[in-house]
Amino acid sequence: MTGTNDRQDAAPRKGTFLQTVKAILWAFFGVRKSSGYEKDVNELKPAHVIIGGLVGALIFIVLLILIVNWVVGSGAAT
Repeated sequence: MTGTNDRQDAAPRKGTFLQTVKAILWAFFGVRKSSGYEKDVNELKPAHVIIGGLVGALIFIVLLILIVNWVVGSGAAT
């Protein structure tokens, strides 16, 4: 038994912040090439993607609330 671990043999992931943001934006949009997906899977750290997704969802919800408040507020003024 050699006792090697696949995780130790794998190259470290070198995804950048910009790559993570782009992958998350593509995921929110819902369109992604399979080659881009494979590249993201191999390069991005899962923890960064999860955190970025949660932050992106929070920003999206806040923007929706602000837009709804603006539309409802402007309709009441007329």
